[in-house]
Amino acid sequence: MLQQGMNKPSDKTSEQKSSYAGDRIAKVMARAGVCSRRDAERMIADGRVAVNGRKLATPALNVTPRDQITVDGKPVGEPDPPRLWRYHKPAGLVTTNRDPQGRETVFQKLPASLPRVNAVGRLDINTEGLLLLTNDGGMKRFLELPSTGWLRRYRVRAFGKADEARLAALKKGIEIDGVNYRSIEATLDSKQGGNVWLTMALREGKNREIKKVLEALDLKVNRLIRLSFGPFQLGQLEPGRVEEVPRRVLRQQLGKNWQAIVDGSIPKGVDDESDEPQAGKSGGAKFAAKGRTNSGADKKPQSGKKRGDKPRSDKSKGPSKNARHKR
Repeated sequence: MLQQGMNKPSDKTSEQKSSYAGDRIAKVMARAGVCSRRDAERMIADGRVAVNGRKLATPALNVTPRDQITVDGKPVGEPDPPRLWRYHKPAGLVTTNRDPQGRETVFQKLPASLPRVNAVGRLDINTEGLLLLTNDGGMKRFLELPSTGWLRRYRVRAFGKADEARLAALKKGIEIDGVNYRSIEATLDSKQGGNVWLTMALREGKNREIKKVLEALDLKVNRLIRLSFGPFQLGQLEPGRVEEVPRRVLRQQLGKNWQAIVDGSIPKGVDDESDEPQAGKSGGAKFAAKGRTNSGADKKPQSGKKRGDKPRSDKSKGPSKNARHKR
């Protein structure tokens, strides 16, 4: 018999929403910053997780704020409120937690003081610029959903001769090898030797879309810098630096969706598996930090509590002293 507060839902999949009270144990552990959901399920299978003193054998369990969760005998603390960081990704890093080819990843280069975070979307290994990071799965899903409709703006250096008429025609979309690409805003900024600098903005993103579209226009991309993701801007953030987006800015930009993210009620979406972004509509006041940049472009990239009482220190990782969790 389960102890008070514990609810055993029907075991369809660990990702499905249960009609029982509370949240799946793996989700709660992930939101508390202990590990990812998959790692939580592995920990449970290894017998390392207990609820109210009873060791778990399956992740098919819902828990509520009344339950006490421990990992290796140490209490799991309260989850941080949803948080978002801007990171200036340098070229040469892959946007993945583990790379089978052994290449350096974004997460290996992040400051040790950050809690466990996930990337919002992905950038190709050679793409640099703004990458958003969050500690909250609901926020990650919301920002990646095509229905969120946020614009992603890029600065592009490409080898070849740009035809401004063909660039302007991209607003009507283009078909390449049977694939339809929706409207793209593309403007010629300058010429530099055999290269041209362009600014491009997407409201849809398919795998390597910018590179494929420009190849169809006889231009070969040799540098790609993301300047903005919706209202969040790269600004003067230096390569390799991370800055948190203030809570008030998140509330302003996310509007009514902020509370849904806090409550964990954002619908599950499809994660962005492309090297370039998925979709977008620009909206709201734009946020960027002050400082200087050394990105090297001929024009420097211009960018661009309700669940929050005060968040725990960034140095908090894994289980903490407080054994109870909040949703």
